[in-house]
Amino acid sequence: MGSDNLFKKRRAADKERKKEFRTPKPNSFLIVSEGEKTEPLYFDGLAEYINKKYGRGIDVKKPIIDTKGEGKCTVSLVNATEKIVSRANVLYSQVWVAFDKDDFQDFDEAIALAEQKGYHVAWSNQSFEYWIYLHFHYSDSALHRHDWVDKLSKLFKEWGISPDGYEKNDEKVFEIATTHGSLKSAVNSATRIEKTYPPNTKPSQQDPCTKVHHLILELKPYISELLE
Repeated sequence: MGSDNLFKKRRAADKERKKEFRTPKPNSFLIVSEGEKTEPLYFDGLAEYINKKYGRGIDVKKPIIDTKGEGKCTVSLVNATEKIVSRANVLYSQVWVAFDKDDFQDFDEAIALAEQKGYHVAWSNQSFEYWIYLHFHYSDSALHRHDWVDKLSKLFKEWGISPDGYEKNDEKVFEIATTHGSLKSAVNSATRIEKTYPPNTKPSQQDPCTKVHHLILELKPYISELLE
């Protein structure tokens, strides 16, 4: 019994030392998103765009952007993010969690929990597809998440982007949205719709709405040409 307690104490001490040796990195971002398709692919594309711009070498101006697709949602995603943060070798200057309202009942709870832990939340109500749609058109319609997918599919076909329409697992989703559409328009539209809701309105009651533009604006120094 005594040896077990000693082992636990040593393991706890090792964890504390690991935390102490983690290096704070300025301009470092951890983006943890639900699902394994649209959200992580979009943020992977964003990170890749910045990496190509600054090159793969060491650059003091270049941000560190780590993206994770966890296949979890709302509160479960926030808890998974906490584990990632605790095990990381980097002390991120900003931690972002991205998830959708969908039909989850713990949406507001998850946002509050994330903010309580000091994380930023790039939530979307109802779905991330609404954020993508704003790259092409402004809309304040409260639609079900499946309807946003249908609208994007119709748009992709009409604009000649893809004969198959919009697909959730398209690895070029960021490139498509920012070349055929406009990141600047998405930010402006998201800002506009956000201002239509009274202060202290619960996120679950802000339909449609998205906060992804707040993350984009934090990265503005590195992607300014996409926002001009």
